[in-house]
Amino acid sequence: MGGAPIIVHPPLGTGGRRVTVRGQMLGLAHNDTDVIEFLRRAGLPDGERLLDDEAWVTWRGGRAHRYDAA
Repeated sequence: MGGAPIIVHPPLGTGGRRVTVRGQMLGLAHNDTDVIEFLRRAGLPDGERLLDDEAWVTWRGGRAHRYDAA
């Protein structure tokens, strides 16, 4: 795998973080529950376990699990 397929992008100025899988936008997450639901809809039903697995998820800009504006 050439890098983690799931990217949680930096928090936006209005709050929330874009979530992409292999470059495809899944949605704007405001909390971990949103990310888990996006991953479930994308066919990854065990998304909660993946959030802290660096092989699966890269958290860009800001701290992991933080969704408020920078």
